Amino acid sequence: MPNIKLTSDEMQYIAIFESITGATTRDCVYDEHMNRLIFLVKPGEVGIAVGKNGAKIRQLRKLFGRNIEVVEYAETPEKLIANCLFPARVLSVRITKTADGRKIAIVTVDPAHKGIAIGREGRNISKARILAKRYFDIDNVIIA
Repeated sequence: MPNIKLTSDEMQYIAIFESITGATTRDCVYDEHMNRLIFLVKPGEVGIAVGKNGAKIRQLRKLFGRNIEVVEYAETPEKLIANCLFPARVLSVRITKTADGRKIAIVTVDPAHKGIAIGREGRNISKARILAKRYFDIDNVIIA
């Protein structure tokens, strides 16, 4: 796991998130551009975090005044990126290096799910880019 520094705000968000949801949180990222908080939870705990019919997420959205997104943590960049793009059907994730040495992830999704993978205003793909950079130093995520 990379050495991730949390701001005091992010630590407060995690404490509140965990007390409301009961899910174990690994990370919290504030995405200024989309005015949202992205919480990374322990594998298998997304359901606990979201709550019945998204009730806990609605409660947190009201409390924090921003959108809340929950992603299941994964040890590999391929799985983490696929989790970011859920519920789109990801067929494969290939990590490759460009000529100038940058790491990029090329994601193949079911053609019918391409819009879901990108998300409204690109929110899903941008979430994948943020977390791939933060955890695996991947410079870009591209949907093929």
